[in-house]
Formats: sequence, structure tokens, C-alpha cells
Amino acid sequence: MASCSRKDLSCPVCYDIFKDPVILSCNHSFCQTCVHKWWREKQIHECPVCRRRPLLSDPPHNLALKNLCEAFLLKRDQRSSAGSEALCSLHSEKLKLFCLDHQQPVCVICRDSKRHNNHRFRPIDEAAQDHREELKNSLKPLQEKLKVFKEIQGNCDQTAEHIKVQTRYTERQIKEQFKKLHQFLQQEEEARISALREEEKQKCKVMKEEIEDLSRDIAALSDTIRATEEELRAEDVSFLQNYKAAVERVQQRPLLDDPQLLSGALIDVAEHLGNLTFDIWNKMKEMVSYSPVILDPNTAHPEFILSEDLTSVRHGERQKVPENPERFDYHPSVRSWEGFNSGTHCWDIEVGDNTAWCTGVAAESVQNKRRIKSGFWQIEFYNDKYRVRLLGCPPLVLQVKGKLQRIRVFLDWNRGKLSFSDPDTDTHIHTFTHTFSDRLFPFISNKNEHQLKILPLNVSVTVKHLFT
Repeated sequence: MASCSRKDLSCPVCYDIFKDPVILSCNHSFCQTCVHKWWREKQIHECPVCRRRPLLSDPPHNLALKNLCEAFLLKRDQRSSAGSEALCSLHSEKLKLFCLDHQQPVCVICRDSKRHNNHRFRPIDEAAQDHREELKNSLKPLQEKLKVFKEIQGNCDQTAEHIKVQTRYTERQIKEQFKKLHQFLQQEEEARISALREEEKQKCKVMKEEIEDLSRDIAALSDTIRATEEELRAEDVSFLQNYKAAVERVQQRPLLDDPQLLSGALIDVAEHLGNLTFDIWNKMKEMVSYSPVILDPNTAHPEFILSEDLTSVRHGERQKVPENPERFDYHPSVRSWEGFNSGTHCWDIEVGDNTAWCTGVAAESVQNKRRIKSGFWQIEFYNDKYRVRLLGCPPLVLQVKGKLQRIRVFLDWNRGKLSFSDPDTDTHIHTFTHTFSDRLFPFISNKNEHQLKILPLNVSVTVKHLFT
């Protein structure tokens, strides 16, 4: 029993020490669980080693082997609990050497055996140290990868929370905008109903006065007619006695002109309902604005603060925002929500008293997370000098009279032209010529607390008559 090695006591299926071993009719032993699992997977009762069959579906337990396994495990546990050194499973000697060819610890007897003839050996402590260093080096890429995964997970957690913040903020802004629209519509409704009620009041008053006048005339005529008809029914003598007075009464009642129906007496429904929705919509242009460029907060540098309507930006303290791929991080910039890959486009930017800024267009292919060396066409103001530059090329200093308050940017994508001008003096500043192939996005960079603002366009409503 004492000479049994771990190999002798290992199950051929799971390669672990036998657990509740059973013996087949071919004299091969297996863990009871292992052999039944094997049969379920193969659907044939055969020996996993020699493939012999048929076999009993419920093989007997191998009690002798079970006792040997329990004794082996007990001995191993006693050695472990006593803190003794590991021993060779073949020779019960201390494992002091490491075979470099077999990559396993061995004892001095193993070293001299045929199995390890001409093999290379190292002391167990030296080999352990070398392998520890090797494993540490192999582990470093996984540790770095784990660090990256945890950083990404942290950013995803931050992004998920930021999504909720954005949703609440955006919902609040939507409600505020609709509240203004509701207030405008409610005020417009009240004003129009008030005008309708006022017209009703005035026309009812006129009609009432007309009815009262008619009623008085009708009463007077009715009295004269009734009195005269009574005279006509009187006896001849009485009639003749009162005839003269009756004639005078009739003649004294003047024959009035026939009353006429009043023109325009009815409510002017067409005035109140005609083109009602159009008139309201046309009037709404006084309270709405349209910006040709809308800034995208998801691209804004962490130190940028955007206005609620997403048309202006100023520099401020760094905010805690997700490091999403679209966000500028190295360059302090923010780009527009919409890009252009055809047509002509124009927008004005109010720079005012800002002392450090730049603006222009950026190619969609620009990588926002590193130093940008190309893909930006811009005009800038820094150290009291105006310059234009295409990133990657030397800047060109401009000779500008006075201080610019506004910059007009005009993009003709198809013709490959990007122009800057002063809209206050209608003065051309500079034009880039380039064969564009990428979608271009307007951008702004602001380096101080004075805001830069995209100016709104005038909103007008035009009615076009179509004739066929």
C-alpha cells in the first residue's frame, strides 16, 4: 500500500484521486461519477480505457482501492499540516531540484534515474525565483489590460450617470421652451377671444339701440292705427263728429322711411378665423430665433461652459464629464452638431472683447483625443494679433484695421473655399482654397471667460402665390 503513487491512485477519466471508485468487469476502476457521466455522453456502456462491453449498468464499488486512496490523502494531509517539505511521489525524498527539460520538481534519486538521463537541473529555489520572474512578466500585460478595462468601466459608469443628468437637464429645457410657447399661445388665444367678445359687445349694443328705435316707432304707429280703427267702427253720427280730429291725428303722424337692415351687423367671422394658424405662426417669429450653427455639448472641452440654447461658449473651471470619443480633450474646442459635405453655408460669430479665440471648420476625421496637426482651417486672435492657419502649416499674420467685433464665416464646400470677413464693415479678411473631401464641422475655441456667440438669423415668413 505504501508504495502506491498518485498516478496509481488517479482516475483515468478525471485524472484526480479516485472518489468512490467502482470496478468494471474488465478490472479497470473509475470514479463512480466519472464512469456514469462517460456513459451518458457516449450513450454506450463501454470501458473508457479498453472499450470493452457489455458492462453492468451499476458496477460494484472497489473498496480496496477506496481504502488506498483515503490512506494516501490522509498521509498527504498530515504532511501538509505538519509543514513538512514536499516529497517525491516516486521515492518519498525531498524535492530539491528542478528538471528544466521536464519542467517539474524532482528529488536526487530522480536526477540519477534513466528517465532524467542527460537532463538539465537547477536548485529548487533558483528555479522557483526564475519562474516567478517569468510569470510576473507574463502577468504584466494582463494587469495592464485589467487596468484599462477598469478605467473603461469607470468611464462607462460615469457615462451612464451623465446620461441621466443630460436627460433631466434636456427634459427641463424642453419643458421651459414649451412653457414659453404655451404662454404665448394662451395669451394669443385670450387676446383673440377678447377681441371677439368686444366686437360682440359693440355690435350687440348697436343692434339693441336699433331694436329700441324700431320698437318706439312701432308703438307710435300702432297707437295711431288702433285709435283710427276705433273711430272707423263708431256710429255714423259719432264718426262724423270726430272725423276731423281723426284725420288730423293720422296726418300728424309722419310716414317714416322704411327701416333698413344694418350692414356689417354680424360678427366678422372671417376676420377672426381666416388664416388663423398662419397668422399665429407668423406672429411667433417675434419670439423664436434660428441659429445656423448649433454647438454640440458632447464635443465640448471639459473646461467649456455652453449656453442653454447651445449657441455660445465661454471658458471656465474644468467639469466632470465622460471621456467620450467625440469630446475634445487636448485642444480647447467645441464643434457644431451638424457638419457640411456640400453646398454653401454662412454664419456670424460675435467675439466682442474676447482676447484669445479661434474659429473656423474642422474635418470629421480629426482625432479629438490627441494633438491635432491637420484638418483645421481657422482664424485666431492671440497676443493682440490676428492670424489664419491650416494646422500643420505656418500661421499667416493678418493686417486688420481696428478690433473685430464679429467674424463672418462663409463655406463653399463644392468650390473648395472658406472665407472670413468683417460683417460690420463688409471687409474681406482671408480665403482658404482647398479640395475638400471630408465632412466639415464649424468649431470654436475660447481661452477666456468672455463668451463667443453664434449670432441668430432674422426669421421671416414669405407667402408665395402659385399660378398654373
